[in-house]
Amino acid sequence: MTRYFLRRGFLAIPTLFGVSLAVFLMLHFLPGDPVLMMLTEHAGQQAPTSNTDITPEQYNNMRHALGLDRPLYVQYGTFVWKALQGDLGKSFRSQAAVTDMIVKNLPYTLVLALAGLGVSVVLGLVLGIIAAINQGGWIDSVTMTLAVASISMPNFWFGIMLLLIFSLQLRLLPAVGPPMSLKALILPAIALGFRASATIARLVRSSLVETIHEDYVRTARAKGLGERTVITRHALRNALIPVVTIIGLQFGSMLAGAVVIETVFARPGIGKLAVTAVVQKDFPLIQGVILFTAIIYVLANFLVDISYGWIDPRIRYETGKS
Repeated sequence: MTRYFLRRGFLAIPTLFGVSLAVFLMLHFLPGDPVLMMLTEHAGQQAPTSNTDITPEQYNNMRHALGLDRPLYVQYGTFVWKALQGDLGKSFRSQAAVTDMIVKNLPYTLVLALAGLGVSVVLGLVLGIIAAINQGGWIDSVTMTLAVASISMPNFWFGIMLLLIFSLQLRLLPAVGPPMSLKALILPAIALGFRASATIARLVRSSLVETIHEDYVRTARAKGLGERTVITRHALRNALIPVVTIIGLQFGSMLAGAVVIETVFARPGIGKLAVTAVVQKDFPLIQGVILFTAIIYVLANFLVDISYGWIDPRIRYETGKS
């Protein structure tokens, strides 16, 4: 078991390396010059164009101060070396430590992502189980139609609809509020998790429909066990293995989707931080946010691997031998 976990941990290293390299190269090859943007803003210009009163000395001094005059491989090597020590650099704009900015905004995004994941898991499990039990009936058709429809709805559109209905029309929930307030969290969590619940529901249904026809489920019924006991203690537990995988992946999607939801609901968080950094071409902040998100994504998948052994002891036995 320990060797298995160590092997999975080492496999995460090239993944994070690839993410950091891809983001670094994309940022430096995108159009726009962050130095020119900063200097024109300081000079009171309306737009960052090259036709300004900025002198070559000012431009070169700013590039040197930001470290952008060094070769790309030196810049990337410096970023990786500092990142390994927990230093993600300083923001071009605020000169604040990127790590501190992420840590300050991370709790808001984590709360939103976990709340959205909770909505998606509960709703997905309930709808999937109901559809599987009523396989081929009208309840099954309605449930799966609802699931397909929800997948087709963009998060930002659904969030806006929730605001219009429950905040502006019915006035049941606030449109904006303290980020850690339960009332202010309900609508963003539903907007973030509703679409993912459809994916979980469809997977639960297909997995459970296959499982309830297995011999051990028939044996459980033959012993006189109630249908609820058969479903929850025998069929569902084995059907959850592929579902756990998708739940781990959905958590990473929640972090990415928080960018849109935090913007729609005017919530603080690393998603909104990333949007601001992209607009301002704040390279260290963008790199730090994306790398940090990738680390959380990899960690979530690692926890999924661990959960397999708890759900199915056969997996724990096989991995322990490997």
